Amino acid sequence: MTGSDAKTPRERYRAQVRTEIKDHAWRQIAEAGASALSLNAIAKQMGVSGPALYRYFAGRDELITELIRDAYRSLADAVHAAAATGADLAGLAHVLRDWALADPHRYFLVYGTPVPGYHAPEEITGISQEIMADLLTACTALEPDAPTTPFAAHLEDHRDWTGGHPAPPAALHRALTFWTRLHGVLSLELAGHFTGMAIDPARLFAAELDDLVARRG
Repeated sequence: MTGSDAKTPRERYRAQVRTEIKDHAWRQIAEAGASALSLNAIAKQMGVSGPALYRYFAGRDELITELIRDAYRSLADAVHAAAATGADLAGLAHVLRDWALADPHRYFLVYGTPVPGYHAPEEITGISQEIMADLLTACTALEPDAPTTPFAAHLEDHRDWTGGHPAPPAALHRALTFWTRLHGVLSLELAGHFTGMAIDPARLFAAELDDLVARRG
């Protein structure tokens, strides 16, 4: 018996309605951004009263948390699956880019401008650290004994963001550089800032990645 079969009819109906609400929420985000997300507007689109939806989500923040959790879980699973099959740093980078291009609105919900007034719960940080753990492992494999730079030494004393990963200082530096530079390229590409520049974003991403993989320390 599958988990779905084990649910009662009421539980299955509740799960279906929650999924429908989230589908409407993603459409709202695509049209007007996450800051404009409204349970009352979703209720109107579904032909039910506003209070009826609050039986499924306590409020806007709970709905946003669910969307962010789904997004991070999707990326974490994709990255972990690639890492489990032996993907190196470059392979993980392409997983990230493919995931981002597949759904830019999902990407911007987790890596774009924070939603005003919203604060993600600690559990979300835990999922994001799963992604970072695979990245740190890949970076450690590239330079297990690289010399420590001054900034890498700084990171050694400020490593809460690693989730307890034992990566050496040089790997911390490479991972953080990887994260900031590739997200910078992706954010600009997905926001359309390369349009009209006659620049191929895929080639720029690849060039940045080549530099990140080749650099020492």
